[in-house]
Formats: sequence, C-alpha cells, structure tokens
Amino acid sequence: MDCSRLGYFPDDAIEFPPEERLRERPVAVVECAQEIPCNPCADACPVGAISVGDNINRKPRVDFRRCTGCGLCLGACPGLAIFLIQRRDDTGWVTLPYELTPPAQGEKVQLLDRRGEPVGEGTVEKILRLKKHDRTLLLTLRMNGEWIYRVRGFRSLS
Repeated sequence: MDCSRLGYFPDDAIEFPPEERLRERPVAVVECAQEIPCNPCADACPVGAISVGDNINRKPRVDFRRCTGCGLCLGACPGLAIFLIQRRDDTGWVTLPYELTPPAQGEKVQLLDRRGEPVGEGTVEKILRLKKHDRTLLLTLRMNGEWIYRVRGFRSLS
C-alpha cells in the first residue's frame, strides 16, 4: 500500500523485528515514506545496522540482529522517520525523536497512532539529549506492550 496517498503507514507496510528480538533491547524501526537521496541514518549507525544499498534513493533497511538500540539514527534522520521499540512481558517502550519543548519526565500522556488517533495512556519514562543532535530529543514512552507497533506520537493530558 502506498502510504503517501494515505498520509500514514498501515501496519502491513512496516518491517518489524521478530518478537524475541524486541525482548533483548530496543531496536530501530524505519517508517520512511520517500525514495529520495538520503542516508544520514546509515551514516550515523556505529555498527552498520542500517543500509540503503547502492542506490541512495532507496528506503533504509535495518538489520535487526546488528542494531544495538543506541538511537543515533533517530537524531540523524531529517524526516523523524525512525523509532526504537522494545517489549518485555506486558510493558512496551517506544522512543521517538522530538523537536519541541518536552513534557516532564514521569508525566502521563495520551498516546497517538500514526493517524493521530488516541491509543491509550502512557508515561514519559526518559528524555535524552544526544550531544551529536542537540536539537532533537529522544523521548521514551512506557505503555502497554501490545501498543508498540502503533504508537508514534503523544499529546499532553492537561
């Protein structure tokens, strides 16, 4: 399905890591919609887990086994199209790039899917400012483990 016509990615258009990989540590998931000359995510990856191949216009792919979950690719992506996901038992985490004034750590937020529709409530668990990407924060949201495939944003409850 062409996500550019929908304006969002349907779940079946995204390559997700196997469930057992999600339990080990965070792993990058790419939701890049455009085939344009772009590869900062591949250049940022210290272990070479992201590649675009010989044609720089191809969408990036993640080798889930090699990905360490460091998050450097999130801050490097100009399209804010990469997320980290992780799941342990009933709890899940989504780390997303964020370029606005952040909420407070520990704050309860309304979790949103790719279309901006509410999914449920979660908590801002961690806010990380990477030295390399000083204008892009990495926000980790804690939630119901089943929601990690859908949640890609949030809004304040207040």
